[in-house]
Amino acid sequence: MNNSYWVYILASKRNGTLYVGVTGDLSRRIYEHKENLNDGFTKKYNINQLIYIEEFQDIIEAIHREKCLKKWNRAWKLRLIEEQNPDWRDLYETVT
Repeated sequence: MNNSYWVYILASKRNGTLYVGVTGDLSRRIYEHKENLNDGFTKKYNINQLIYIEEFQDIIEAIHREKCLKKWNRAWKLRLIEEQNPDWRDLYETVT
């Protein structure tokens, strides 16, 4: 079985509010964020641009990475995003 798990970062806009999440179905989960299907932080602050992704084969590792990223300070997260996605392109079309 070849399952993938994803840690992702969403933004409201370039250098805007950030959200870190983890999922086993990246396309579905980002669609839910984009369509505001779930109440919560991302809906409240209109956070729906997929700007960073990491793939894992082990859910435990993915959850651990998500928890670590959530503890990072903002500057570290911005540096991570800029390294992979300097133009802050919405990566959603690359995962659908």
